[in-house]
Amino acid sequence: MNIMLFHSTYGLRPAVRAAADRLRAAGHEVWTPDLFEGRTFETVEEGMAFNDGIGKVELLKRAVLAVAPYSDRGLVYAGFSLGASLAQTLALGDDKARGLLLLHGTSDIAENASVEELPVQLHVAEPDQFETDDWLGAWYLQMRRTGADVEIYRYAGAGHLYTDPGLPDHDAEAAEATWKVALGFLDSL
Repeated sequence: MNIMLFHSTYGLRPAVRAAADRLRAAGHEVWTPDLFEGRTFETVEEGMAFNDGIGKVELLKRAVLAVAPYSDRGLVYAGFSLGASLAQTLALGDDKARGLLLLHGTSDIAENASVEELPVQLHVAEPDQFETDDWLGAWYLQMRRTGADVEIYRYAGAGHLYTDPGLPDHDAEAAEATWKVALGFLDSL
């Protein structure tokens, strides 16, 4: 699979590069665009402030430009938290998308969004302050209405970005379980 993997609001941290290496070791081609142009952050608040300074439109533009040279290949869009929201937006607008792997995040869904049985897998903490139960229930129903084939995996007691070993949220057991399921998902595409 050809995978476009977007970083979180912390920036292109070592954990994102390690995830890309893990996917490459499983036989996938992976790109990790740096939407923050080399900036990384120690706290979510710093990252969110920087992201707000860039603005949603500019961030989406950067993501579209990163994807453009590869989109004809039929990409699997993937991302961590903020990157997952970008991946979701791009996948729902790309009729050649092969799949969508969301780690720790989702996004609003355009009312006119429509896909043809796009495989979607979401991995998220339970509870998660950014992905509440009410939000996830509504998100699931909306994604199904678009035509997506959705699977949701919840990890009780894990922190929001539990797959990143460099953050306080890290949960090694949940992270390994996530990667095992996610790699199986990618192999099925």
